[in-house]
Amino acid sequence: MTDVAVVGGGPAGLSAALFTQKNGLDTVVFDTDETWMHLAHLFNYLGIRSIGGEEFMAIARGQAEDRGATLNQGEEVTEVSKAGDGFEIVTEADTYDADYVVLATGRSRELAEDLSCELTEEGEIDVNVKMETSVENVYATGAMVRGEEMEAIISAGDGAAAALNILSKEKGEPFHDFDKPGDVPTLAED
Repeated sequence: MTDVAVVGGGPAGLSAALFTQKNGLDTVVFDTDETWMHLAHLFNYLGIRSIGGEEFMAIARGQAEDRGATLNQGEEVTEVSKAGDGFEIVTEADTYDADYVVLATGRSRELAEDLSCELTEEGEIDVNVKMETSVENVYATGAMVRGEEMEAIISAGDGAAAALNILSKEKGEPFHDFDKPGDVPTLAED
C-alpha cells in the first residue's frame, strides 16, 4: 500500500509527488511520458530564464526521485476504483493500493469520470481551490480542471496545492512546505 498514487508525470504530477514524498508520504508516479512538455520551451516559468521542455522534465523527474518518489515510467494506469478506505490502481503490469489519488493526466478526464468525479458545466473536472474533487481523497490538476489553460507553472502549482492539502489532512493541521537553507539536504550529483 502506498500513501499517494499520482497518475501523470508532467509538471502537476511531479510537483505533487515532490511535496508528498519529501514530507514523509510514500508516493508512486505512473508516467506514460506523453506530456505536452515535449513541445514546450519555457521562457515564462518563474525562476527559469530559458529551458527546453525535455530538459525541464529530466530535472523535475530527477528532483522527485532524489526525494524518494517511485517513478513507474511507461506504466499506464487503465483503471482507478474505490477499494475499502482507499483506491485500487490497475495498470497493464500490476495492481496497486493507495490512500490518495492525484490525477494529473492533462486533458484526459476518463479516469476522473470513471470515479464519478463531478464535472463543471464546461465539462471540466470540478475541483475546489485545494484541487479536491467531489470524490473524497481524489484530486485533479492541470488541464483537466482548467480547459485550455495549459501552462506548466499553473499545473505545477495545482500539483503543489493538492499535495499540501493531502499533507494537511495527514498531519491534522494546516501544513506548509517551507525550507530554509540549513534544511536542504546535500544530494549526490549523477
